[in-house]
Amino acid sequence: MPHQPFALRELGSSGVAVPALGLGCAPLGNLYRAVPEEQAGQVVRTAFATGARYFDTAPHYGVGLSEERLGRALRGLDRGAYTLSTKVGRRLRPQAPGEGAAGEGFVDTPARVRVRDFSRDGIRATLDASLERLGVDAVDIVYLHDVEEHLPEVYATGFPALAELRAQKVVRAIGFGMNHSDVLARLVAELDVDVVLCAGRWTLLERTAFDDLLPVCARRGTSVVVGGVYNSGLLADPSPGAPYNYVPAPPDLLHRAHQLAATCSEFDVPLKAAALRFPFGHRSVASAVVGAATPEEAAQNATLFERDIPDELWHTLVARGLLDPDLPLPLAAPGARP
Repeated sequence: MPHQPFALRELGSSGVAVPALGLGCAPLGNLYRAVPEEQAGQVVRTAFATGARYFDTAPHYGVGLSEERLGRALRGLDRGAYTLSTKVGRRLRPQAPGEGAAGEGFVDTPARVRVRDFSRDGIRATLDASLERLGVDAVDIVYLHDVEEHLPEVYATGFPALAELRAQKVVRAIGFGMNHSDVLARLVAELDVDVVLCAGRWTLLERTAFDDLLPVCARRGTSVVVGGVYNSGLLADPSPGAPYNYVPAPPDLLHRAHQLAATCSEFDVPLKAAALRFPFGHRSVASAVVGAATPEEAAQNATLFERDIPDELWHTLVARGLLDPDLPLPLAAPGARP
């Protein structure tokens, strides 16, 4: 297991640098299944040990549980040794007596309720609460989270509040995180954004972000962090019933995933390794955040990311029509670590 960070890449011109591999911390908030407390801490410490020292969380993840667990796991580590991001747009409040709360995919969570709040005071209060849960004085990056249905509020108050925090040096890099690449493209074009976190739209199976978001990011000097590199599961295990964007994959995509896996196996490359490497063909991509619910999964993420992938594999995928010929490929640079 490596013990040095992956090569760092600056986000825009913010001065914030991230390693090429990061840990997506939604599983620490009990996404779909409960993760024991000690196991959650082991996940974070394992990721840190492998060099995947960018940690992305959000109040949404387990209504604050992910932030709390991440903060406990990072306690005692040199704050300068890792990069930390969280999100705003969902403020948390305690549940009222007798009030229920939507799990939204998370189980066994604290008695809190999510409230959409894009006001200046709400943005600041949300960040302050996140800092308290994380046990840190500052985070490096703050994203406005899943704002596609709230753009008037974003333009009126949400983004100005975030930009004000950046101007005051409360946070160093700001941006947006969601899985709608067309909305991200508009926001990058019209606002001063350092980085976007785009989930599931730039993968071996989907080129949407290449057509709308990535050209704008390249033009504006905005960095991209990719999430959802496995399209919620299909590229991790293309078996019958595998999910694609959180619903069962349609037959044509399942067939294509099988073809991708078969071609990768000819080169002794796991499909997951190819899926994790592929987005880095585009120069705007700075990092990929990948979730882990066990320390073994966190260690595997790093092993997959460092896997040697011959350029011939990418050219073969193009030749077989499994990748479009106009897509940029993550060809190896001699002696370079991913």
